[in-house]
Amino acid sequence: MGVEIRSVTPEELGEMGILGGYAYGGAFGDGPQSAVGKFNKPDWTLCAFVDGKLASSFANVPFTMGANGKSVKLAGVGSIATQPEYRRQGLVRRIHTQALGEMREAGQNVAALWASQAAIYQRFGYAMATVMREYAVDTQDIRFHDGDAGSGRIARVEADTARDVVKTVYAAFIAKRMCYLHRIAEDWVNDYLTEREGTGPVWVAVCYGSCDTARGYVIYTLRSGRVSHRARDQELVVRDLAWLDADAYRSLWRFLACHDLVGRVRWASAPADDPAAEFFEEPRLLNAEDHEGAWFRVVDAANALAERGYDLEGELTIGLADDPLTPWNDGRWHLEAGTDGARARPSKAAPDIELRSKALASLYTGFRSATELSNWGLLDGDRRALAKADALFRTRHAPHTPDHF
Repeated sequence: MGVEIRSVTPEELGEMGILGGYAYGGAFGDGPQSAVGKFNKPDWTLCAFVDGKLASSFANVPFTMGANGKSVKLAGVGSIATQPEYRRQGLVRRIHTQALGEMREAGQNVAALWASQAAIYQRFGYAMATVMREYAVDTQDIRFHDGDAGSGRIARVEADTARDVVKTVYAAFIAKRMCYLHRIAEDWVNDYLTEREGTGPVWVAVCYGSCDTARGYVIYTLRSGRVSHRARDQELVVRDLAWLDADAYRSLWRFLACHDLVGRVRWASAPADDPAAEFFEEPRLLNAEDHEGAWFRVVDAANALAERGYDLEGELTIGLADDPLTPWNDGRWHLEAGTDGARARPSKAAPDIELRSKALASLYTGFRSATELSNWGLLDGDRRALAKADALFRTRHAPHTPDHF
């Protein structure tokens, strides 16, 4: 059996689309024009061909990610699929091993994916690092315990002309946050501002503050007949919501509550630290449910640590266990972190903390603290080192990735 690992040619993208349609059961379309074949570019792909036949696919979509006040290149991993007759033969591992080296060469020091099965990607050092919080709340139950419904002025903006204002607000919203993607024009058009079959028109409401500057927005759709209620059978689905202060956040919810015929406001991509539960009079009526979010992996530990944002100064020596997928990370790294920048260099000193690549992803993103990981036996270090690591890797906001790729 001859195995060749390479990018597909433009003519072979259709084959990749067919494979993706089959492997995902049509979730992203079928045939050559499935999303896998339609939206990938040949130079993003790395596929395994067995005796000349496409057997396994992989794509790395280049993104930029917010990292606690800094920006880092991110490898957006997706379109992973294998023909059933070629599964259990190690093709995905071979592709992934080569891909991680290519990511490192491209300066993509962090990778992320949406895991079809966690069992597969935990073997490759990925850790779940974000949560998707879903709300399903009746507009009658959108009330604030302190009576403060915000003072912002809400104005609806045509979706076709809203991109500039929402883009500006979004950039400010994610500036200090972790794991949010920097969206390009195509992302806004394809994922947020374009009507999809069965959802109805896209609406955009912008919150303006005291100086008549945009302080927040909500992008949503509205359809009747979606809720079993005699008087309020409409469902309002929030596609995206961003706010620059608590007043804007409250004002946007006040606007949603004004939809008297809506029996359910559904928002499926709220962050884990969304403040609604703190503000609402009856937070249990949000019907909040947490779902698995994106999975992250550190590709190049030294460079990823150096690129990330930190909110205080400190030094920490980190010992990383041997990892056959990223052997360049093995060893000890001395991190010198500061509010103006950081650097990480090889070290021979005794490590303050020791961990594996999967635990490093959880720590790096701020999803888990060093103390939590230590309590679970996933990180070694004394109490002083744990306290130092907790403080250094703490993020200003919970890590969150609402964008699918």
